[in-house]
Amino acid sequence: MQLRLYCATLGQQMSVKNPERVAKRLRWTGRIICLILTVIGGTILIGESVDEFVSQGSLATSAEGITLLLIGLVALAGCILSWWRDLPAGILLVVTSVGLGVHIAICAGRNHFFAWSVMGLPYLIAGVLLLYAWRLSRQSS
Repeated sequence: MQLRLYCATLGQQMSVKNPERVAKRLRWTGRIICLILTVIGGTILIGESVDEFVSQGSLATSAEGITLLLIGLVALAGCILSWWRDLPAGILLVVTSVGLGVHIAICAGRNHFFAWSVMGLPYLIAGVLLLYAWRLSRQSS
């Protein structure tokens, strides 16, 4: 079965001969992006916490740190959920990207777009890939 999709950027129809294969590749790409970024972000959070504990002798929590931890937990939940369900995982990753954008806009000093493009944009890409994979798997059935 050949599936025809409308490509909005090119303004033409694009045919996908094997939508399940494309969906599988999109899922794996989204999972890998999410996993790499979540591991890097978790390592940064743990490193900052250890540094703060060593320098101050106690772990003082700020509102910014707690917010970043909650955003990281949402990203981790989306990363784990991506192995079973595409739609909720994609939504969680897009929410993570938006949350990081808001957090960076409020708490970062300068270069907000650069900071978001390093930390938030990959989550947005991974979320969109998972949502598109979900859409392809729905249309092929």
